[in-house]
Amino acid sequence: MARSDNMTGAFLMMASMAAFTVNDTFMKSLAGEVPLFQLLFLRGILTTIAVGFIAWWMGAIRANVPRRDWAAIGLRMIGEIGAAYFFLTALFHMPIANVTAILQAIPLTITLAAAVVFRDPLGWRRMGAIVLGFAGVLLIVRPGTEDFNAYSFYVLAAVGFVTLRDLSTRALSRGTPSMFVTLITSISIMVFFGIASLTDDWVALDARAAGLTAGAAFMIIGGYLFSIMVMRVGEVSFVAPFRYTGLIWALVLGWLVFGEWPAPLTFVGAAIIVGSGLFTLYREAQLGRKTRLSRDLRPR
Repeated sequence: MARSDNMTGAFLMMASMAAFTVNDTFMKSLAGEVPLFQLLFLRGILTTIAVGFIAWWMGAIRANVPRRDWAAIGLRMIGEIGAAYFFLTALFHMPIANVTAILQAIPLTITLAAAVVFRDPLGWRRMGAIVLGFAGVLLIVRPGTEDFNAYSFYVLAAVGFVTLRDLSTRALSRGTPSMFVTLITSISIMVFFGIASLTDDWVALDARAAGLTAGAAFMIIGGYLFSIMVMRVGEVSFVAPFRYTGLIWALVLGWLVFGEWPAPLTFVGAAIIVGSGLFTLYREAQLGRKTRLSRDLRPR
């Protein structure tokens, strides 16, 4: 029996989330072994080569980008660089499931920011869901308690930078190819962290570290390709909720690889955030507006 477009989209979304979470696992496995800036630079080289080939194959390299779009591309580069630094710094010092759970608030921050910046309508129902979702974040962060981890603020900073990245992407003209923007962003990450890596002493990579770095780059590209394919099949309202399977992957891999298991309040907070996000998606579909799927909702 032929699989429907919706089910194909759901499988692609789950595959995308799995690839991105495996990338996170590989990167976290190198914490303390390879300096962060060196690691981001090396992964950036591999990622840029792959993205450059894809952009060339799609004919996006010779894109004629309107002058006004370069400001948005510049802001997107800042958002991606900041998100990568804060996200991975937090990931190196916190359980992967906790970091992933806080990231699930990104659809809520994007909805709120779009209402402020682009004057998108925001009714009381979705506003209530956003407030409830932020309450879920507080349950995970738990400021002032003995379980509090200061690196939670790094995750929140990453959420802010991802929101900047996505709003900047939304401001781009339709005629600007997404692969061209992705290539420019990938190059900027590679160059920025390549320069930043000069402030640290480099370490030689053994076979394990080299394999994990290459594997992380491979998973990033796989996740990106799957998320592109998602945009081409299925209904957004059906496919979008499957992005939350990334949290399941984070729980499983955190337990199997790092022996991490979140506190009960973290599960409660994550459930509230996911529930708020699902309600926001439902309201978008109910109101008949086209919801823009963020490619991965996480920094690269």
